[in-house]
Amino acid sequence: MKKITLLLALIAVTYAKAQGLNSILVAGVEDAEQFANSYLAPVSEASIYGISNGWYNTADAKPLGGFEISVILNSTGFKNKDDKKAFLLDPADYENLDFVENPGQARLVATGLGDIEGVEAFVEDDSGLFREEFELPTGLSAEDFNFVPSGYIQASVGLVKGLEVKARFLPKLKFDDAKIGLFGAGLQYDFTKMLPADKILPVAISAVIGYTNLNGEYDFTELSIIDGSDQRVEASFNTWNFSTVVSTRNIPVINFYGGIGYITGKSDIDFLGTYEANGPFFSETVVDPFSVSQNASGVSANLGTKLKLGFFRINAEYNISEFSTFTFGINFGFR
Repeated sequence: MKKITLLLALIAVTYAKAQGLNSILVAGVEDAEQFANSYLAPVSEASIYGISNGWYNTADAKPLGGFEISVILNSTGFKNKDDKKAFLLDPADYENLDFVENPGQARLVATGLGDIEGVEAFVEDDSGLFREEFELPTGLSAEDFNFVPSGYIQASVGLVKGLEVKARFLPKLKFDDAKIGLFGAGLQYDFTKMLPADKILPVAISAVIGYTNLNGEYDFTELSIIDGSDQRVEASFNTWNFSTVVSTRNIPVINFYGGIGYITGKSDIDFLGTYEANGPFFSETVVDPFSVSQNASGVSANLGTKLKLGFFRINAEYNISEFSTFTFGINFGFR
């Protein structure tokens, strides 16, 4: 289980711990869906903010034919966000799910970001003939992760005066039973390029729009405690970043930039496959039992610096938002 969680975290499919969520299905589809919504919401929100970053490292748009290819790494932190690491689970709100210790009493349990371990739950039918006990899933903090990682390759090309197009991509990667891929596109327009004296201005001002899609899949059929086939979780994250950027320019080696923007996005996580009757809370075979969605949006601001050494450049920035993100880029460019 730990191996799976660490693997998926490293490739940014942090919505998983799918085996633990799969265990909740013995309580019935409605209980499992309610738990999954609370468990996955903070992970989805952090991922939305994380993959929305890294669209620019200057406000100075590239001239016609200028290009830059970048490897961008994001670390979206949640170390001090205790309110995102746990949620209050009240058995009274569930039809069949309860705690082994102090049944009937509400208590805090881990979200996908949390570290509350060893919480035992059970489901039992009215006759007492059926009882299933299992441990509720923990989150990334329990694996000593205090951040949600993401990364991708990005390319930028200058077109007509002041306009720059961007694309980002992570080829479909597969590790054991997990898959992940990412793509996106963006535009940047440098308003100062319209001014007659733009080449001697000490600063540049741009507007940036960027769209990102992250999609992943994790097959847990072999780990499931419920009979069935093709049991898996699929996730899709779609985000938009709208920003205004200001940067210094015409300094030979190092320049500074900052921006303020608005991030908005949505995640859709689908639990798919066939789940055979395995207790009193499944009246029949269940196919594609449920989906959970999460929306997130908010204002963001960042400050960064870019070091240019010929074709080679590096940049680093810190973005302040609901989930703050540190971004580091390695860039190769011309003009």
